[in-house]
Order: sequence, then structure tokens, then C-alpha cells
Amino acid sequence: MTALLFTPTRLRDLTLANRIVVSPMAQYSADAEGRATPWHLMHLGTLAVSGAGLVIMEATAVEPRGRVSPRCLGLWTEAQAEALRPVLAFCREHGDAALGIQLAHAGRKGSVGRPWEGNETVPEGAGGWQPVSSCDLAYPGRPVPHALTIEEMAAIKADFVAATRRAAELGFDLVELHAAHGYLLNSFLSPLANRRTDAYGGDRAGRMRWPLEILAAMRQAWPAERPLGVRISATDWVEGGWTPEDSAVFAAEARAQGCDYVTASSGGVSPEQRIALGPGYQLPLARRIREATGIPTMAVGLLHDPQLAERALQAGDADLIALGRGMLWEPRWAWHAADALGAAAPFPPQYARSHPSMRFGDPGRPFLERNRLR
Repeated sequence: MTALLFTPTRLRDLTLANRIVVSPMAQYSADAEGRATPWHLMHLGTLAVSGAGLVIMEATAVEPRGRVSPRCLGLWTEAQAEALRPVLAFCREHGDAALGIQLAHAGRKGSVGRPWEGNETVPEGAGGWQPVSSCDLAYPGRPVPHALTIEEMAAIKADFVAATRRAAELGFDLVELHAAHGYLLNSFLSPLANRRTDAYGGDRAGRMRWPLEILAAMRQAWPAERPLGVRISATDWVEGGWTPEDSAVFAAEARAQGCDYVTASSGGVSPEQRIALGPGYQLPLARRIREATGIPTMAVGLLHDPQLAERALQAGDADLIALGRGMLWEPRWAWHAADALGAAAPFPPQYARSHPSMRFGDPGRPFLERNRLR
């Protein structure tokens, strides 16, 4: 029986060759104007030939204050879109993966340095900016953010729509809205970060209102045949915070707005979170959303064991398996998983000699036959 991990799946008109997804991973390697650099050509080009069915590009800011660091990618200008064209052209020419982009706003966790440079706050006047959020409640250790007005929220929603249109014109196959990990939209959803008293705060319906409005506006701007998803923190892992039950309600509302899948991540809104890390620790979150709403889910988080990934799909925990740090560590994970599960994964013919059975001509394990470029 063919491993489910390596069977095709369909989201709207997009058919993925397999269920493996490269999760969006910030690289902090754009130029000072938020434009892609040669690093992105190397990084995304490598992942495009990884054998994964889908590669989602890193969180990409929709306005300058939406960056995490001053060196994060943006898509609020045409110049930023143009810088991505040669990167995407290379990925399409040499890779088999569908290409997605995650659109994001860092909110109150923005204006910090790159992780390997200390991740310290970058002050205004030194290349930084005052972060914005649902209210003036700061993330611990960070500056007090500016509480967005209704008018400012409308402008940021328009920024998400404009970036969505740029992504469509660039030919991305899929777009994902980032509403997780303590960033701007998550700061509206979580009661730990949202202290507003207007229509966009208070109870769960109020806190969900603006993220859902943005999702609906993006759906209108995004081609009807292409899938749109959302990444959420399915739990805050803090007493009194956002819960899996809240996530199921949000997922149902998102589906009604035309959302095609939910990536079930978690945490990030508070350093008080208590997470019991372990292989597949977020799988129950993906399963709960999938069972409660029927929407396809993408599982993520310590899914490096191919057997675990396969069992998760067979058990109905999720429809797609995403790897982030695991792909940074081993960008050929899909090839190795295919070998372990007796399945086929795409790979470039230039690398056909990389497997021992090819180098030594072992007729018993015809790796090229099982993993030919498709």
C-alpha cells in the first residue's frame, strides 16, 4: 500500500504531489528595503527541489511596521515583488513543489534584531519603530505598543489585500495568513493580549472579528481557484488564554469565509506558556479542529520521524504534514522519508547519483525508478 504521506491531495484547483509541506521559516536576510537577496534564491531554490509537495515562503510583512526585524521580507512595494521574480522563476524551472507565501504582521513583537545578533529591541531612530497591537499591553520585555485605531486597522487590512494581489500577480499557488505566535492578529484573538473595549475586543466573537475580516478581504482579492489558509496558535498554553475550543470556533468561521485549511501551531503570545514538548505534540490540536469543523488541517511541530508523520495521516490527525526546523537541518527529508516508507518523491536528475543504490548499481532497490522526477 502506498504511504499516505506520498499520495496527492487537492486544495481547490491546486493538486499537491504529496502531503509534505515546507513550513514558512523567517530568514532575516532581506536587504534594508525588505527585498529578497541572493540568500533567498539559494534557500528557496534548495527547498523547491527537496521533494516536498508544497513550499511556503517565510512570513512576509504587509507594511514596514509588520516586520519582525529590519531585515525581514516585505511585500508592500512593487520593488519587493520584482526582487522575488527571479527567485520564483528558478524554483519553478528546477523544482516540482507548489509555491506558497505567508503574509504577516509582527505587531507588538516587531522591531527587534536578528536572532543571531541578540534579538534585542531596535529603537526608533536606529532603524526600528514603535510596534502596534490590539491595545497598549506590551509583550513582556518589549516596548509598549501603539494601540491601533479603527482607521489604522482599516489601513492595515488594505495592506493585507494589496500584498495578496501582489502575491497573485507573482503567481504564487497558495497564500497563508499568519494569525499565530503572538503576532498582530494573534494579539487580537488572545484574551491575554487584547484588552480592547470596542467591537474588536471583549468576548471571543469580538476578538475574532478583525482577523476574520482580513481573511475575507484576502479571499476576495485572491483568485477563486487558488487555496487560502490560515496559521493559528490553537492554544496559548496559559490558563485564561486562547483554547482549542476557541480554535475550533475560529476555524469554522474561517471556513465560512472561504478558508481552505488551518495550520495548527501553538503558543507565542506569552512567555508564561507551559508546553510539554515531544514528537507530534501539536497533533491533537490539528485533529480537534479537523474533527470539529471538517476543514483540512496542516500539522506542524516535531514531526521529523517519517513513521510518525505517516501514522498521523493514517489516523486522521491532519491532511498535511509541515516541517520547519527539520527541513533546515535536513532539506532532503522527503527523499529519506520516501526511502523509509517505500514511496516516491520528486528530485532533480542532477542528484540521481546521490543514493548508494545508484552509485553501486544495486538492482534490488531501484531508487531512481521509485523516485524519478515527475
